[in-house]
Amino acid sequence: MAHSRPFRFAAQLSGATDARSWVDQARKAEDLGFSTLLMPDHFGDQLAPVPALMAAADATSTLRVGALVFDNDYRHPLVLAKEAATIDLLSGGRLELGLGAGWMRSDYDESGISYDDPAVRVDRFEEGLAVITGLLESEGAFSFSGEHYTVTEHTATPRPAQRPRPPLIIGGGGKRVLGIAGRHAEIVSINVNLRAGTAGPEAATNATPDATRQKIGWVKEAAGARFEQIELNTLIGFVMVTDDAQSVIDAMAPALGIDPDEARHIPLALIGTLDEMAEELEWRRREYGISYFSVESDAWETLAPVVGRLAGT
Repeated sequence: MAHSRPFRFAAQLSGATDARSWVDQARKAEDLGFSTLLMPDHFGDQLAPVPALMAAADATSTLRVGALVFDNDYRHPLVLAKEAATIDLLSGGRLELGLGAGWMRSDYDESGISYDDPAVRVDRFEEGLAVITGLLESEGAFSFSGEHYTVTEHTATPRPAQRPRPPLIIGGGGKRVLGIAGRHAEIVSINVNLRAGTAGPEAATNATPDATRQKIGWVKEAAGARFEQIELNTLIGFVMVTDDAQSVIDAMAPALGIDPDEARHIPLALIGTLDEMAEELEWRRREYGISYFSVESDAWETLAPVVGRLAGT
């Protein structure tokens, strides 16, 4: 797939024992060549993303920050727009604004937020997206009237440093959300389909090469001519350094319900020597067009030598 961009990498971080350890992680990610620190947005054992992202930005000079992704249902879009503009302004224009419809069932159950059908959550997300982008892009009073949100003659302050607004990351694994992403986002994160509300091993069957190509096809169809301006992202959740990748893959694939030949190329995982991992990421950029990789918190330091080798190339 001809959609080649320079490699970028994000460290997907979420926790710290104190302020110093959080700042140290952010500075180390910057020093190792990661372009971005991204955070999940859940109610479990993690830092709250808005203050933590601001602290990370304040402790670094070039590191971009963002959420992968903010759940639309957890904050009114006017509130999130104001928080996003504030982070972008105070960080000197280093925010990547990740938005999603919400998926983790346990967050909704524990908080009492209504876990509506996926179609309703996506309807609400699409309206929230319109409100957030409208507020961030408008220089004057902005109004919106929808089924879920109403904003009346609101002039958003502060203004973001990036104009017309910070770049949007929209992530998803279903056709409708990826279509929205293709029409509106600067960065599209290709994910597994999480409509069941959980993310277990069964998700691997939704991350095969064919499934990944289909999802990118949905983005391309929706984006039309703007597809060439879109940066494709995916999250790597599992990294294993080994001199015998094939044995690991052969043992893992049946448990995941996928073919061993396909398992090597699922975006969720990287297995092999560091040289083999670098070659695999080059294959994924060439075959999928994905050039921006987020790496989970238990793997980002392991992958650092590969990041140092590929970032910016």
